[in-house]
Amino acid sequence: MNSSNSVSNVLNTGLNADISTADVNDKMGAKKIVKLYYLETKFEWLKSIRNPAFALPATLFPAIFYLFFGVLMNQHNPQAATFLLCTYGTFGVIGPALFSFGAGLAVERGQGWLDIKDASPMPSSAQIVSRLIVSMGFSLIVLVTLGFVAFGLTDVSLSLAQILQLSGILIIGALPFCLLGLTLGLLLKAQSAPAVVNVIYLPLSFLSGLWVPISMLPTYLQSFAHFLPPYHLSQLALKVVGLDAGGSVAQHLLVLVVFSVLFFITAVLAFKKKSA
Repeated sequence: MNSSNSVSNVLNTGLNADISTADVNDKMGAKKIVKLYYLETKFEWLKSIRNPAFALPATLFPAIFYLFFGVLMNQHNPQAATFLLCTYGTFGVIGPALFSFGAGLAVERGQGWLDIKDASPMPSSAQIVSRLIVSMGFSLIVLVTLGFVAFGLTDVSLSLAQILQLSGILIIGALPFCLLGLTLGLLLKAQSAPAVVNVIYLPLSFLSGLWVPISMLPTYLQSFAHFLPPYHLSQLALKVVGLDAGGSVAQHLLVLVVFSVLFFITAVLAFKKKSA
């Protein structure tokens, strides 16, 4: 009986040891994966912030546009300055999303970096997550820069709750444009990607009423804007300050979700085409 109990104890001890070892290995594996994501994000951020061709236009152009239209032309018109703060904020967060994923990914794909990363043990999703975080980081810089200009040089007045709500809507609302950029980055050639992204980005912003109020556009263009995702993101932002053109929050969210799903599907198809 004692011998049987001893064997049982040994087996149980061994089993518990195996379970403990498996738990430790799982934890170590999870830590390594988290570290891989962290390192990829860190170096993606350093690469982007040290690239003046990307960092300077992404962070300064929205503030420069706002300086002309929101400050010089509407300095003593707080309603107009607030309206343009929301629309140029929308314009500002779309840029990093499109260029980080679109132009940046296409250039790296053309240089063969994506093939090297695919051959490494790094999870392929780390490339996407790192660019998403970097895009959100640049969006935050854009909004802070716009805020300094708006609150320092105009009569714009927003509560802390409005500032936080506006920032959250714009940063999270850039997701559909990250997915659009991902599709472009997987389809375009390195040489043509920056030009094509600009051809999409700038007219899309203008036609969505991000540069000038949509009411100043011809009637047929005003109707066309309702089919464009930047228009709906800007309307969600404008709802925070009570200057939107109408439509429910659910309606604007639905359009953005539909476009997100559409761009996600096109990105998956583009990835399969690249891998074929």
